[in-house]
Amino acid sequence: MASDLDFSPPEVPEPTFLENLLRYGLFLGAIFQLICVLAIIVPIPKACETEAEPPEPRSAEATRKPKAAATSSSKRPKKETKKKR
Repeated sequence: MASDLDFSPPEVPEPTFLENLLRYGLFLGAIFQLICVLAIIVPIPKACETEAEPPEPRSAEATRKPKAAATSSSKRPKKETKKKR
């Protein structure tokens, strides 16, 4: 009875090309995700940002024009919007 038992490992077929591609693609995706998480956690040194050129100051006219357009469209007397009783 003990001689009838077969303790040899089961036969596992060789992985196909698509299975290998999927396996390595999953490994690469996991490595990419780890790099992205580390990029969020690890702070960037501030020395890089100070060496960059400062942004050009805007002229007063350029900043006033959008504000004037926004305020003129939003100005409406409150009495007109309320319902009269």
